[in-house]
Amino acid sequence: MEISTIGLDLAKSIFQVHAVDASCQTVVRKALRRAQVQPFFAKLPPCLVGMEACGTSHQWARELTKLGHEVRLMPPAYVKPYVKRGKTDAADAEAICEAVTRPSMRFVPVKSAEQQAALALHRTRDLLVKQRTQLVNMVRGLLAEFGIEMARGLHHALALAARLSAGDAPEVPPLAQRVVKGLADQIGALQVQLGALEKELLAWHRSSELSQRLATIPGVGVITATALTASVTEPERFRSGRQFAASLGLTPLQNCSGGKERMGRISRMGDRYLRRLLVLGMTSMIRRARAKPDSVDPRLTAMLQRKPARVVTVAAANRTARIAWAIMARGGTYQAPVAVAA
Repeated sequence: MEISTIGLDLAKSIFQVHAVDASCQTVVRKALRRAQVQPFFAKLPPCLVGMEACGTSHQWARELTKLGHEVRLMPPAYVKPYVKRGKTDAADAEAICEAVTRPSMRFVPVKSAEQQAALALHRTRDLLVKQRTQLVNMVRGLLAEFGIEMARGLHHALALAARLSAGDAPEVPPLAQRVVKGLADQIGALQVQLGALEKELLAWHRSSELSQRLATIPGVGVITATALTASVTEPERFRSGRQFAASLGLTPLQNCSGGKERMGRISRMGDRYLRRLLVLGMTSMIRRARAKPDSVDPRLTAMLQRKPARVVTVAAANRTARIAWAIMARGGTYQAPVAVAA
């Protein structure tokens, strides 16, 4: 039995294996428990192993690579067309085994443990920010029922939460005061946790030369720079900055039929977290352009005079993604455009 390619369908407890030989004939089709996976692959000679990119795939890819196997990760959406019929673990493993051998297949680079640790900070911070927003909105709604209006803006909400936590809410009945105080205490605790996480991200940023170079781009701060550094493993696999922007869903959809090409809205496919960070960064740049036009790229100000703000924001995020790719793939730092005299 000479195995050349294996499709491994990952799961929590039961893993499905589909192996073929050099002539693409099925030689192994079996289910393995988690404890059996590494011993099974340790007995095999080096071969090609395909897996769908998911939460645990990078860790398994690193472990199987240590055993001498060539591991390739694929986006699940690209594997789905190879599923013959029905949704079973065996059918998924067979589809993975077939998809990994296709010459046109696109693969996901394996992340290091350090990159995944940095992304864990980002995911935790993102969760805490959502929880803080939920609590602030809850407090806002409760206080509105007693005629107290909370000013818009996070700093106003945090200041009010601090006063409520200290018991400063005379217009609210005692029972509601205890409820609101409990929510305000949670907001304060979340704020402390967020501060600690952001200090960790700042320390990681200062230890990463690439992250510091990415932070030279206008509108890209520590959060976006560290997220790009931890998420993008092999920027050179993109042939151009446009391909990288397309992978983040920042390029328009194309509809071509009968020789007529129409451009639609942006695709919104790919890493939504990176896309959101880039759009938020450019939203900040738009606000700065309106307040202090001389402090931003003149092209941004010129675009605002011709297009709606949201359109300009997405276009600027697209451009920023291309600049980030150039820095990651070619090195260097951001260089501001030189004004040409008329």
